[in-house]
Amino acid sequence: MQSPSDRHAYPAHWEADVVLRDGGTARIKPITADDADRLVSFYEQVSDQSKYYRFFAPYPRLSANDVRRFTHHDFVDRVGLAAVVGGEFIATVRYDRIDGDGRAAPEPADEAEVAFLVQDAHQGRGVASALLEHIAAVARERGIRRFAAEVLPANTKMVKVFTDAGYQQQRTFEGGVVRLELDLAPTEASRAVQLAREQRAEARSVQRLLRPGSVAVIGVSRTAGGVGRSVLANIRAAGFTGRLYAVNKAFPEETTTFDGVPALRSLGELREPVDLAVVAVPAPLVPEVVDTCGENGVQGLVVLSAGYAESGDEGLERQRALVRQARSFGMRIIGPNAFGIANTAPDVLLNASLAPQLPRPGRIGLFTQSGAIGIALLSRLHRRGGGGPVPAEPAAAPAGTTGTAPAGATDVSDASGAEGATGVEGVAGVVDVAGVAGVAGVAGVSTFLSAGNRADVSGNDVLQYWYEDPDTDVALMYLESIGNPRKFTRLARRTAAAKPLVVVQGARHTGSAPTGHAVPPTRLPHATVSALLRQAGVIRVETITELVDAGLQLAAQPLPAGPRVAILGNSESLGLLTYDACLSEGLHPLRPRDLTTAATPGDFHAALGEALADHSCDAVVVTVIPAVDGGPTTDGVLAGALRSAAAAHPHKPVSVVHVELGGLADALSAAGSTGPPRPERTAQGEPHPAPPVPAAPPEPPAPPAPEEAHDRRIPAYPAAERAARALAEAVKYAQWRREAADPGRVPQYDDIEEKRAAELIGALMERAGNDPRGATLAPEDTGDLLGAYGITLRAALPAPGPEEAVRAAAAVGYPVALKTTAPHLRHRADLGGVRLDLADEEQLRRAYSELTHTFGSPGELLPVVQAMAPRGVDTVVRAVIDPSAGAVLSFGLAGAPSELLGDMAHRLIPVTDREAHAVIRSIRTAPLLFGWRGAQPADTGALEELLLRLSRLVDDHPEVVAVSLEPVVVAGHGVSVLGASVRLAPPPARTDLGPRTMPAY
Repeated sequence: MQSPSDRHAYPAHWEADVVLRDGGTARIKPITADDADRLVSFYEQVSDQSKYYRFFAPYPRLSANDVRRFTHHDFVDRVGLAAVVGGEFIATVRYDRIDGDGRAAPEPADEAEVAFLVQDAHQGRGVASALLEHIAAVARERGIRRFAAEVLPANTKMVKVFTDAGYQQQRTFEGGVVRLELDLAPTEASRAVQLAREQRAEARSVQRLLRPGSVAVIGVSRTAGGVGRSVLANIRAAGFTGRLYAVNKAFPEETTTFDGVPALRSLGELREPVDLAVVAVPAPLVPEVVDTCGENGVQGLVVLSAGYAESGDEGLERQRALVRQARSFGMRIIGPNAFGIANTAPDVLLNASLAPQLPRPGRIGLFTQSGAIGIALLSRLHRRGGGGPVPAEPAAAPAGTTGTAPAGATDVSDASGAEGATGVEGVAGVVDVAGVAGVAGVAGVSTFLSAGNRADVSGNDVLQYWYEDPDTDVALMYLESIGNPRKFTRLARRTAAAKPLVVVQGARHTGSAPTGHAVPPTRLPHATVSALLRQAGVIRVETITELVDAGLQLAAQPLPAGPRVAILGNSESLGLLTYDACLSEGLHPLRPRDLTTAATPGDFHAALGEALADHSCDAVVVTVIPAVDGGPTTDGVLAGALRSAAAAHPHKPVSVVHVELGGLADALSAAGSTGPPRPERTAQGEPHPAPPVPAAPPEPPAPPAPEEAHDRRIPAYPAAERAARALAEAVKYAQWRREAADPGRVPQYDDIEEKRAAELIGALMERAGNDPRGATLAPEDTGDLLGAYGITLRAALPAPGPEEAVRAAAAVGYPVALKTTAPHLRHRADLGGVRLDLADEEQLRRAYSELTHTFGSPGELLPVVQAMAPRGVDTVVRAVIDPSAGAVLSFGLAGAPSELLGDMAHRLIPVTDREAHAVIRSIRTAPLLFGWRGAQPADTGALEELLLRLSRLVDDHPEVVAVSLEPVVVAGHGVSVLGASVRLAPPPARTDLGPRTMPAY
């Protein structure tokens, strides 16, 4: 136990789980006196050389005084942290506060000496780098600004840990020792290093799951059916290239093989570790399985078992315990309640899922949080790759075993019967693959993950992997919740800059996360969240049909250079429908070219070639109805003609709208795969090394070379509106890519008084008693705070009676406005609570009488008098810090219609000058600002500056949790802020800043 001299209670908030460089995990915790035995055991396993590097002399063992010194901390001037795996220390770090002469000193000394020791078996895993991030955060919390460290020159690994951290530092060499001094203030470089390490570690952790050299299925039933046996059969059928084992502790001792693979009663029977374990046992038995896996070096788990958070509070606690248990051994989990994973790479061929067939290989990455939706998406991608039906149905789960093993799954349809809405009708029966013509062999999948409750591995981790995965060109995600929206937005923006990311979000309108999903609360409406995702480059769609449609367009074709669309085909009516659909989606279609029903494949080839060569269009849509006397041969010839013409112009996208009466769609996707052919399965037990994660992300995919383009698949759609919508998403994404290359800058204004604003905020917070609920500022304080950032609030003087109103008008000068500030009438000019252009005392007294006679007493109305602002367009500007999404700036025109129609634009703070320019032009009512119907154009430059100043205020001072400027009158010259409210509160906790951590359990 800690001694009475220890000055602070145990800082539990310093505990954290981290992902290491090799993809494993470790627990970081403060060292206490209770850790004495673990510390001694740890030190005994460290090599003599590492001990020498730590103490600059031979130091074979720790004395009793050493153990006490290294385990008794006051958590202020003396702090020690340990990295723990499997209950044992693998590394330690400590700091001791020192004065300028290097002697131990209490506060307020702001320098500390820091020292590390890493067990040799764990060196090179990034443990020291992770510990440095965390000990630096602890030091900053305790008022320490600098670290000093002495390192032997031969200890190059430790020198590199310090020099690579990105902190400002000084290095000197004296007495045969390298002395390093690090300024602990975070810098752009240190933040960049931290994020790069986070990306590499999390990508590697997912890679270890998706590219295992060996897999054990635990819970394989000896009788036909069952989840474990079905997954085992699916892995075998896919041709997995690594080693595969069936595990069931009930296997008879004489059983050595089962279903053609080695049979084990326990993983302990193996003399080598297994990379991945698929767990398919009832939930009460899972802890025993996890212990066995951890003790035998398993790197990751896919937990299919149900009975966790989706089943209620007891299950939620069981789920938390599962994650803690797995992380204690350094393992990551997909699930629980998962559907499984798949990797179609020819050197892997893994189908560790309940889907009975490995998806066709291709360039699309697929992540879902729902097994049923995963089945539906795989079904659509399968048939739209020109293939036949999924040949078998998943096995039924034993009662009480798993909730993710339906006896098959129905197709998913919307209420109108159209393919692919996100509503699930049920999970009984088999996957319905009939009735829809396929389109495009580009529908192949690179990797597939269905994460269930996503208690550990989430969509964020998968984005880290896909970002640099050379086998994935397009990412498709079905999400029912976003556990860390700030991080998701950051990762989505970076991923979208390299490859398209298409997302459909389920459970959008329920107001709560699905059962089993632990997510932070948000006050933002779904429309706002969608707008923020689009700002980050995410292609947001509404249904899984649109998800697949957009994915096919993006995977099959180059990005369009603009919105101009050429339309050609053999049906005038279908061409006109396509023209209208393009207009509806904001595209710029050219006049359709009718080739007539007599058009031959040669005519299509020539017309498509001409359209692609025409510089007046950016994309081409071909509309096709089948020839009366045609057949499969004609369809194949036409498909070849279209693909041949597209091959000559590989930099423009082509898509096809077809009538589903023939086999054109199948012919267009005749190859049926976008990946290389699958090799024969290697012999059981052959090693399967996982390739290293690339050090740098790949360049965005280039258009195919002409000789490759002849085999390029052309996406085909059975409805014009679907083709137009998919193409429009590609156009918008391409535009975002161009703009993202130059996002603009956050301007610096010389007149901003950041320090004065901080002092004012501190005083106001102290006056409010630092109430965690926050407080709304008084009008005069609001004006002072806004004024520090160059935002002038037009004075409004209280007028509790007519005489006070007259005196107020004399003070501000006529003409004036008289308005109520009562909550039910404020900002509602349509209700008559505002009187404008009062030119003299007589008009003011008359207006005051009318106002109080109509709406109530002055005590209810709280009237104010304000000098008239120049005429202009009334707008509203708001900023809010959402605990989930972060700081958000919103803009729209003032008034009920804009609010009711949701015509507001949103951007994440800080806003750049380019974003401010774009945001005021993105609302539907923007023409009112630009001289609509002969009106004087508004001063949008001044409006943009106002947005940027408010963005700076909220970004610089997170205590400013809400600001509303309403109305803001934008005149021909300048803006006038007529009303404002500001709310201060302790800032919400930021999980995306500070040292790297995993979600806490």
